[in-house]
Amino acid sequence: MTTRSWNFLGLEKDNVIPPYSLWNKARFGEDIIIGNIDTGIWSESKSFSDEGYGPVPSRWRGICQNDTVYGVKCNRKLIGIRYYNKGIVKEGRAENSSFQLTPEYETGLDYNGHGTHTLSTAGGNFVANVSVLGHGYGTAKGGSPRARLASYKACWDLGGSDEDIISAFDDAIHDGVDILSVSLAAPFANRSDYFKDGVSVGSFHAMMHGIVVVAAAGNEGPLPGKVANVAPWLITVGASTMDREFTNSVTLGDEKNTTFKGVSLAAKAMPSQDFYPLILGSDAKAANAYITDSLQCQPGTLDLEKIKGKVLICLKGNLPFDTSLEAAKAGAVGMILVNVQGQENTTLALPHFLPTSFVEPHIAFPESIGPSLHAGDKRKTPFNALFGTSMATPHVAGIAGLLKSVHPDFSPAAIRSAIMTTATKTDNTGKNPILDFNGNKATPFDYGAGHLNPDSAADPGLVYDMGFEDYLSYICSRGYNQSMLDKLTDKKRHTCSNSNSFSMAEFNYPSIFVSNLSQSVTITRRVKNVGTPISSYQVNVQEMQGVSVYVRPTNLNFEKYNEEKTFEITFTPNPNANNNAKTPVYGELTWSDGHHQVRSPIVVMLS
Repeated sequence: MTTRSWNFLGLEKDNVIPPYSLWNKARFGEDIIIGNIDTGIWSESKSFSDEGYGPVPSRWRGICQNDTVYGVKCNRKLIGIRYYNKGIVKEGRAENSSFQLTPEYETGLDYNGHGTHTLSTAGGNFVANVSVLGHGYGTAKGGSPRARLASYKACWDLGGSDEDIISAFDDAIHDGVDILSVSLAAPFANRSDYFKDGVSVGSFHAMMHGIVVVAAAGNEGPLPGKVANVAPWLITVGASTMDREFTNSVTLGDEKNTTFKGVSLAAKAMPSQDFYPLILGSDAKAANAYITDSLQCQPGTLDLEKIKGKVLICLKGNLPFDTSLEAAKAGAVGMILVNVQGQENTTLALPHFLPTSFVEPHIAFPESIGPSLHAGDKRKTPFNALFGTSMATPHVAGIAGLLKSVHPDFSPAAIRSAIMTTATKTDNTGKNPILDFNGNKATPFDYGAGHLNPDSAADPGLVYDMGFEDYLSYICSRGYNQSMLDKLTDKKRHTCSNSNSFSMAEFNYPSIFVSNLSQSVTITRRVKNVGTPISSYQVNVQEMQGVSVYVRPTNLNFEKYNEEKTFEITFTPNPNANNNAKTPVYGELTWSDGHHQVRSPIVVMLS
């Protein structure tokens, strides 16, 4: 996707890098060090070639863990490789006493493809003339294409162990990374408890050392309450769509030649002049198979003789590549995969084994793995198209690398603020609002702060900054005791007591949330001037239905760079506001000096 996504984000225009691009300002992230905690790395990819790179930065303290016959070589681009298997081996043997180490567990090599794809998205080189089985042709590249990269393999086919994940974080901190891209999430049950989540604990340690950690929101949406990696010291990234589709079409042989639009990454298509008979999976049901399984064309549920020479129609199930491979082996000439009701707008272009179209109901990749990741896929391609928050995350990590290059003095909180307060609520045309899953106007509960705007993030004007003490006070306010706090920090650096005066109303986060508003509530925020030394900002608050909002002061005047100012926001429910009880009310607060627009989304829940 990175043959197009950086155009979509504005860093290049029609595959040409304009002079004002953040890439130029940040020297393409040169010598920023991006680490990736994932499934390992395929170091032979051109995305990680060190041609044209100088010596490894002297501040780097990492290693290339190449201590087995399955070792992976580093170079001046890919400067660090480590792997972690103690935790996952313990868990594997606890579940199965006969669990044995295989080559996968004794190397930093990527046997899955996920880690190679994410790290190359964050910081891979410019690689020209790439495609996925002929689709998506162009030049692949990462967000910080001149960054140095380090891979920390802590994820496996069995999953990931918190022990291994925290070890990876600790080594990345020691090694000297600037940015960590983390496309993984804890089990849902652990997400609200920071001390039961390896990503939460590890990223807190990283934040203590000034490292920006970018993590995936998870792929369990779009229903409410499904976001992963919610610790406020993270940059949490959701996934969105962009202006590229890998489309094809299905034309029926009826009187009107009815045509349906579909998507696919299949390497070939059927001859357009030929027509073939259709057969529904349930009509090709094998003896003793359940009709619901055969309708999804699940392996072993079809009479293969019935589908030979025909186009097979299948309802989408959980194993599309198994279905695709089965159909191809049986001699089907093509497949129509039909989405299920209630999941419209979720059709995905996938590299099927035969001509396929996935219809609605009416990037850098290991060459040791087929593009479908299916065990039976013997095809080889050096690049792939993947989707989800795992792939959105390294896009933001790459941008964070550019921002760190332009603003080396920015804290992780300042970089997060710059990204959030310059994000947009409109689509890529700049004219229409972002739409949700159902095609309705989206809200902050859908898009968070908004859609990433890299060039604006490089010049945010004001930032909502936070330091180590702010987060410790926040943790205390969440009910964690002193013993837990000491374990998290490994030092008694903060006193956490019942008399702690900190309130969530004081937490200096760039977005604003007020729960159970039944009477007037005042919150405080502080902003730091990182734009023109002498500047004046005026506030504008979007009108909120059922809620009165009062800001004081309404003007902030700065006389120097890094100067901070505090302001208060008072929310008062209107007399008839109880009619909207338990309904979120959305708004936004924007500080502007005529050039910068520093926007904070607001959500108020009326009680």
